[in-house]
Amino acid sequence: MRSIGELARASGLTVSALRFYDRSGVLAPALVDPVTGYRWYADDQVAPARLVAGLRRVGMPLAEIAAALRHRSEPAVVGRLLDAHLRRLEDGLADARRELSRVRALIDPEEIPMTTRLVLPRADLAAAVDAVRFAVGADPELPVLAGVLLEVEPDGVRLVATDRHRMAVARAGGKVDGPQVRVLVPVDAVDELRVLLDTGVGITPEAHVTVAATSVTVSVAGRTVTAASLPYDFPDYRRLLRGHVTGAPAHRVAVDVLALRKELTADGAPVLLREHEGVRAEVTVLGLDDRGGLRVLAGDEQADGVRIGVNREYLLDALDAGDRGQLVLELDGPIAPLAVRRPDDEHAFSILMPVRL
Repeated sequence: MRSIGELARASGLTVSALRFYDRSGVLAPALVDPVTGYRWYADDQVAPARLVAGLRRVGMPLAEIAAALRHRSEPAVVGRLLDAHLRRLEDGLADARRELSRVRALIDPEEIPMTTRLVLPRADLAAAVDAVRFAVGADPELPVLAGVLLEVEPDGVRLVATDRHRMAVARAGGKVDGPQVRVLVPVDAVDELRVLLDTGVGITPEAHVTVAATSVTVSVAGRTVTAASLPYDFPDYRRLLRGHVTGAPAHRVAVDVLALRKELTADGAPVLLREHEGVRAEVTVLGLDDRGGLRVLAGDEQADGVRIGVNREYLLDALDAGDRGQLVLELDGPIAPLAVRRPDDEHAFSILMPVRL
């Protein structure tokens, strides 16, 4: 047996950290003296303690440290946890770089050129616009949501739109010259841009995009659209993504888009009527059949396992925006968002907030 001090020296954890992980149920001692309360650890607890120390150093959340410890004999499971945490760290670093660029520009606008030029496949940019347009907000009291966020990345641009009840994300890869910047493009300009992307088909396959701090310019086949950006800070959409995109959903169900759409729009399709902020909406209730396939439930029908309600109109919009013969629905439970994904594109998906049943 090793004392708590000996395990601390062998693992790289402090004594106070070992006490914390004991209280948290993550790494309990093999023996606690009933009189003195002193903790003793077995030799085979050194390796788990070192694992905890390593995960602690990279800032992994406590719940995921506990999960990694429980599944340490399953490399695939632990690998998924590590990959998800690494993505969070990379996203956080990208966020920090963008914010520091903005701060530097505020301090000295001449220090960093805030103009970025991109060359993107026109078809990819058009598909990305189509994938997010339906989720743009229309509430006049929330003008920050009345546009599409263009977030320049090292090798392309990410598009994001949300109206609080749903969110859509898509991406177009391409060549980037300049710093990573983000601008909020008003929806009218987005629609004008989308028309531009359909002009001159066959003349050039590329769209040239110039993103500045306060404007976006898109040129295709000699025609140009320039739009002033909205003067708002777009919400931190990544908070929702980190919880839903990186974690493993309880159920992933492949669906035929045409068949599901036909079922949702058929005469007599089961729906519940719900009212939110004075607006009535039809709610579709989704569940699983005994083979794990998607099933549209009658409004008051109970089902074993998952049962989630979503706005029917929003679900139909998401299916249309997916623009594929098949999509994948991710269901976690009655209070978790429903994700609609393209099976062949990890960057394009939408998330629908659940409706309380």
